[in-house]
Amino acid sequence: MDSKRSFGSALLRCKPVRALVGEHEGGEPEHLSRSMGLFQLTMLGVGSTIGTGIFVALTAAVPEAGPGVIVSFVIAGITAALTALCYAELASTIPVSGSSYSYAYATLGELVAYIVGACLLLEYAVSCSAIAVGWGQYLNQLLSNVSGWQMPAAISQPPHAGGYVNLPAIVLVVMCMALLIRGGRESATFNAILVLIKLGVLAFFVVIALSAFSVKNLQPFAPKGWSGVGSAASTIFFSYIGIDAISTAGEEVKDPRRTLPLGIIFALLLVTFAYIAVAIAGIGAQPWTQFAGQNAGLAVILSNITGAAWPSMVLCVGAIVSIFSVTLVTMYGQTRILFAMSRDGLLPRMFQRVNPHTLTPVANIYIVAAFISVLAAVIPLDVLANLTSMGTLVAFSVVSVGVIILRRTRPDLPRGYRVPLFPFVPITSVLFCGYLIIGLPWNTYALFAVWIAGALVIYFGYSFRRSVLAAQPAVAVDVPGAAQ
Repeated sequence: MDSKRSFGSALLRCKPVRALVGEHEGGEPEHLSRSMGLFQLTMLGVGSTIGTGIFVALTAAVPEAGPGVIVSFVIAGITAALTALCYAELASTIPVSGSSYSYAYATLGELVAYIVGACLLLEYAVSCSAIAVGWGQYLNQLLSNVSGWQMPAAISQPPHAGGYVNLPAIVLVVMCMALLIRGGRESATFNAILVLIKLGVLAFFVVIALSAFSVKNLQPFAPKGWSGVGSAASTIFFSYIGIDAISTAGEEVKDPRRTLPLGIIFALLLVTFAYIAVAIAGIGAQPWTQFAGQNAGLAVILSNITGAAWPSMVLCVGAIVSIFSVTLVTMYGQTRILFAMSRDGLLPRMFQRVNPHTLTPVANIYIVAAFISVLAAVIPLDVLANLTSMGTLVAFSVVSVGVIILRRTRPDLPRGYRVPLFPFVPITSVLFCGYLIIGLPWNTYALFAVWIAGALVIYFGYSFRRSVLAAQPAVAVDVPGAAQ
């Protein structure tokens, strides 16, 4: 009986908040450099969010919901907003790398934290590979506009989509890898420039598309019923992965208790406004039935409206830049999740080794780039979007629950930001996430179950006994509800 209780307590062991924060503030030998300000952090969030969700996934979501996809973006935006407020509180309380993984470790215990970490790794890797696949579509459209030539499907499409290997996707991942190795500050600055370009291009699209706006294109508004609207909201929710990506920079931000919550809120406001504006303009300019199967959809809309190639070329350049920045930040986020889990002993030590000159986890970046390149080269875009949404929604739910638990167990902790209308906001956030999870197709549940089962095999076979907390005296390890 005692051994069973001991085993159960081990699964629930929490990492003290003071230990999480102290790993960076105390000057650990392997740490990251605090070099990002509020503007760079906000652009990090916008850069990791505005990308495939509006440039590519819109053409997949409109056939599901019709013009009602506008409401789908609103539903997804509200869910993200509620969760963003919870992220803002935890990020200002526990300003470290690891995002929702670290928050779960401090509030819900090691096993839950490990599962959340597995969800994040799935979310980031799959999302990044899907984004890289979409990059090739706009690159091909640009080549067609400029020269009338496109790359053959054999080297520009993955298997099951008419090709053998998606070479542009591999090239994109390698370019992002090279930039990430140079350092966090350089990556963030370059990303900020790319974000400003993409926002300008989206504004360009909205202006031209609104010139062809027709109310008739909004009818019927929900041709497949409100179930279609909800299903589309579930599919496009992966577009909000950037909210999580912001908090992965917790150890590389100046004045994190103030900067992290502001960066999360500012990024979400910019992203939601951009998504809804583009959705309204695009659907108003083209009948919803024409979106199905449309590669490089926004560029095609501009070509149909103007009858000229140059607006489409501008849009393609913007999409190429945009998707590059999303891939960059998504890869950045995954390397930081692996860094945090490795530091806790749950993954091999190679993932936390930092180059002394660039202060970046170089080996970590190489491994992530290799893994994502394989996925991007062989898997079609539409296969993985729902799986990304599942991982994102599970992680978001855990963050909201974590806010409630930490308020009850550690009301004394300094918080740079507090969720308003507590506990209504975090509870509503969990309910909205649950609603979107229900809207996902059954095969997503099956794939997700396989991934989690594999993660649990690794946890009990490797991580459980190698955990840093496993080697510490019981007095130094917290359980939920204990003082920290």
